[in-house]
Amino acid sequence: MYWTLELASKLEDAPWPATKEELLDYATRSGISLEVIENLEELEDEGEVYESIEDIWPDYPTKEDFLFDEEEY
Repeated sequence: MYWTLELASKLEDAPWPATKEELLDYATRSGISLEVIENLEELEDEGEVYESIEDIWPDYPTKEDFLFDEEEY
């Protein structure tokens, strides 16, 4: 399983919190790329509920990771 910023960003609008099955259902209904679906299928399914993409990919960059000052503009 590998995640890139482009792949993970496809799940930003997913119905969080969600289980693996709910995420797979969302990805399938939304027409999200096969790579995202394959990554979701590789998650261990222990009935875990994922609160956000950071639970799936801990290195997912947040707004704080970018050096853009919104107040400056």
